[in-house]
Amino acid sequence: MFRNIWAIRSGRFAVLIIGVAVLLVAFGPLLAPYDPLEGSKLVLAGPSLQHPFGTDYLGRDTLSRLLAGAPLSIASAVQVGVIGLVVGAVPGVLSVYSGRVFEWVTLRLIDTLIALPFLVFAVAVTALLGNALTQAMLVVGVLTAPAFYRVARASTLAVANSSYVEAAQLAGADVSWIVRKHVTGKVLPPLAITLASTLGVGLIAVAALSFLGIGVQPPAPTWGGMLASDLKYLTFRPFAPIIPSIPIIVLVWAFNMLADVIRDVSGESGRQLLARSRRRRGLTPKQGV
Repeated sequence: MFRNIWAIRSGRFAVLIIGVAVLLVAFGPLLAPYDPLEGSKLVLAGPSLQHPFGTDYLGRDTLSRLLAGAPLSIASAVQVGVIGLVVGAVPGVLSVYSGRVFEWVTLRLIDTLIALPFLVFAVAVTALLGNALTQAMLVVGVLTAPAFYRVARASTLAVANSSYVEAAQLAGADVSWIVRKHVTGKVLPPLAITLASTLGVGLIAVAALSFLGIGVQPPAPTWGGMLASDLKYLTFRPFAPIIPSIPIIVLVWAFNMLADVIRDVSGESGRQLLARSRRRRGLTPKQGV
C-alpha cells in the first residue's frame, strides 16, 4: 500500500508533509530556540532576526511556542483518530456477525452519537470529568466513531453477502476465520481512508477546543491556544493569527490528500493511475514494482 501511495505525486507530497509533522512531534520542543513559557520585555514585537515570528503579549517567542505546541496538537489529533477507529470499527464488524440484539444496540448508539451536538457535548463531559486533555480527546474520538462504524459495517456486509464467504460457511468455517481471511483485507482500505480524513478533523477539533480553553490550559502552548490569544491583539500584530493557522491548514490538507490517494490506489482505477504515474516518471510497470 505504501509503495503505491509513494508512486503518486500527491501521495509523496502528503507523506512528506506528514513526515515533517512526525518530526515536529518528536523534536519540536528541542528545536525551539527559546523557552516557550518564559516571557521577556519585548512584548508584541514584530518579526526580526532574533524572533522570526515575533513575540506574543507576554514577550514569549512565537516560533518557540509553535514548535513546542506541535506535540500536543498533532498527537491529540492522532489520539482522536485511534479512539474513533477502535470504538467504531470493531463494533461495526461485530454487528454483522454477533446477532440481532448486538446489531440493534450498536445501531441505536451510533444514531445517538450522530445526534449529539459536538461542542456542547464536549464541554459538558469535560465539565463533568475535569478539564484535561485526555477527557477532551476521549469525547472527540467517541464522536468520530460513527464514521468508522458505518464504513466497517458496510464493508463487512459486502463481504458477508459474497458467494465465496457463503461457500466457506457451508464448508464449516467459523466466524473468526472468515473475519481474518476475508473481511480484514476488504475493510482495511476504507478504514484507512476514514482514518486519514479523521486525523484532519481531529486536528481541527483539538484546535477548536483549545481555542475555547478546553483540554489544554495556558500557559501550555498549543496551536489553537496561540490562535485564541493572538486574536486579542490584532491591532498590534494583525498577522499573528496567520502563524498558528498555517500549520493547521497545511496538515489538514495533507491528511485529506492522503485519504484521496488511498481511495484512488485501492479503487478499481488504482492500477491504471499507478501505471500512468510510473510512465510519467519514466518507469516501466516492472521497474515500479
